[in-house]
Amino acid sequence: MNKTTMYRTKKVSLQTKLIRLFLMASAIPILFISFFSYYNISNTLKKNTADLTINNLEQTSNSLDIWLESYEDSLYQIYTDDEVVSLVDKLNANRDVSVSTNQLRRFLKEILYTKEYIRSITIITSGGKRINYDQMSAVSNDKSWIENFSLSENDLFDKVSSDNITHIFPTEYGVSFANKDYFLFHIAHRIIDYKNISKINGIVIVSIDEELLKAVCLSKNISNNNMDSFNFIVDENGRIISYINQEKMGNKVTDAKSPLKVRKEAYFNFIEKEMKLKKKDISVYVYHNEDLSWDIINVTNQWAAIYKLSLQQKIVIFVSAISLFVAISLTVWLSRRLVSSVKKVVATMHVVSSGNLVTRVEIEKKMPIEIEFIALQFNEMLGKLDGAMKKEKQAGERQLEAEIKALEAQINPHFLYNTLDTINWMAIDKEDFDISNAINSLANILRYAITNSNAMVEVRQEMEWLKNYIYLQQMRLKNTFRYEVDADPEILNCKIHKLILQPFIENAIIHGFEGLAREHILKIKLEPQNDFIRILVKDNGKGIEPALIDEFNKKAFSSLERGSHIGMENVISRLYMYYGDEANIKVCSILGQETEVIILIPRRV
Repeated sequence: MNKTTMYRTKKVSLQTKLIRLFLMASAIPILFISFFSYYNISNTLKKNTADLTINNLEQTSNSLDIWLESYEDSLYQIYTDDEVVSLVDKLNANRDVSVSTNQLRRFLKEILYTKEYIRSITIITSGGKRINYDQMSAVSNDKSWIENFSLSENDLFDKVSSDNITHIFPTEYGVSFANKDYFLFHIAHRIIDYKNISKINGIVIVSIDEELLKAVCLSKNISNNNMDSFNFIVDENGRIISYINQEKMGNKVTDAKSPLKVRKEAYFNFIEKEMKLKKKDISVYVYHNEDLSWDIINVTNQWAAIYKLSLQQKIVIFVSAISLFVAISLTVWLSRRLVSSVKKVVATMHVVSSGNLVTRVEIEKKMPIEIEFIALQFNEMLGKLDGAMKKEKQAGERQLEAEIKALEAQINPHFLYNTLDTINWMAIDKEDFDISNAINSLANILRYAITNSNAMVEVRQEMEWLKNYIYLQQMRLKNTFRYEVDADPEILNCKIHKLILQPFIENAIIHGFEGLAREHILKIKLEPQNDFIRILVKDNGKGIEPALIDEFNKKAFSSLERGSHIGMENVISRLYMYYGDEANIKVCSILGQETEVIILIPRRV
C-alpha cells in the first residue's frame, strides 16, 4: 500500500463529516430522550402496578367480607329461628327425637341450597346430639367433617357457646366424597332463645367450601385467563387456607405475629420454592384484613411485566430508529446537494486512476466557482497527460517494430527459401524423393513460423503445420514413434495463436521417448468443451520429475534448467499472456510411464 492509499483510507468524505455532525446534534438527543422516556415509563408502570395490585387486594378483601356477611345471614336465620330453638329443646329433653331430627334436617336442607358454596350445616345440642345435612356424604352415612376437624366436638361446642359472637374457623380438610377432597372453613354461632337469652341449648355450624375463597381471590385473574398472577390467603396462625394447589392447604408458611415485612419475606420464600422461580422474577404484595386477621397475598410472575416493558422498549427503539432514519435521510438529501459537485470530480479521479484518460469532469452550472476551476484544471491536465502517453506508446511501438525487423533481417527468409528450393531440385534430379519431401516440409515449417509468428490462425492451419513438423521428426528419428492427431471438425474454423503446441510435442519426442525400448506413442487431440477448446498432448515416455511438474502448474519457472524444458516454459508463459485467467494449463506425469498436458483456451472465431 503506497502513501497515497494510506492517506486516503484515513480520510473521510465531506458528506460523512456533515452526517456525523448532524447525528451528534440530533441523534444523540433523540436517543437520550427515548431512553429517558423508557426509564420513566418503566418506573411509572412499576409504581402503578404496585398501587393497582394493592387496590385489587383491598377490593378482594372487601368482597370477601361481603360474601361472608351473606353467609352469616344464612347462619343468623338458623340460630335465631324459634322453630329451631323448639326442636333443639325437644332433642335435649329426649322428646320426639326422630320427628324433631327429621324436621331439623328438612329445615337445614332448605337453608343449605340457598347458597352456592354451603356444603354442610351442623347443629350440636347441649345434650350431645348432632344433627347435620350436607352434600358430601350419602344419606345413610353418619360420618361428618367433624371427625377430621382440629378441635374435638366438645371443644368446638364449648368455644362457640361461650359467647354471643360469630366464630370463623379457617380452612381445614373436611372429608372425601365421590373421589374428591373437600376443604372447608366454618362459621358458627350458639342458638339463641330470645325468651331466655342466657340459656345454652346448642350451636349451629355452617361449613363453606374453600372454593368460595378461591373464587373471590382468583375472580379477576381467571376472567383474564392469566394464571401468572394469583391470590392466596393465610390465616391468623400463619397457615394457608386458600391456594390454587390443594396439596399446600394447611401448610404453615409464616409466623402470623411477625411484622408485615417478615411475613412478606416468608411468602417470598414459599413462592420461590413452590414455583421454582427466583425472587427477582416474582413480586409479592400483602394486604391484611383486620376483621378476619387474615393476610391476602398476591403473587405475580414478573415475566408478564417484563414482556410489557420489553414491548415498550421495542416501541421506543422502533420510534428512535424511525427518527434516526428520518434525520439521516434529511442529512443525506441536504448534503448531497452540497457535495454533488465535489463527488463528480472525485468520481472522475477514481476512473482516471484505473487508467482511463479519456473521461472528463462534466461542468455544470450549479457548480461552485471553486469546484468549477478545479474541474477545468483537472480536465486540461488529463488532456496533456493523454497526449503525452499516446506519443510514448507510438514511440514504443515503432521501437518494437524496428527490433522485430532487425531480427528478421538477420536471416533473410528469401535466402532460405531459394536455397532450400535449389537443394530440392538437386534431390529431384537424383530421384531422391524422400529428401525432396523433407525439404518441402521444412520450407513450409519455416515459412509458417517466420511469418507473423504471434498471429492467430485457424485450427486446421495449425494442424497441417504440426503434421509437417511431426513428419520431419519421424524422418529424423527413423520412424521410432507413431502418432495420432484428432481434431474435432466443430473447432477447425476457430482461431488460435501459432506455435502453441510445438514445444509440448517437441518435449515429448526429444525428451520423453529418449532411452526407452518400448513402442513410442504420441497422441494429440483437440475438442470443444463448452466455450473452450480442450487440447490434449499425451505420450507414453519416461515422464517428468514431480518438482518440475509442480513448477509448471504453479508457473514458478525460476528453478528450471534453461536447456531442457525452456520451450514448455516459454509457451506456458505465452498462453497466459495471450488469454490471461481464461487459460488453464495442467501438466500431469508418472515417472517411467507417461506425461499428459491438458490445455483449455477460449474458443474464438
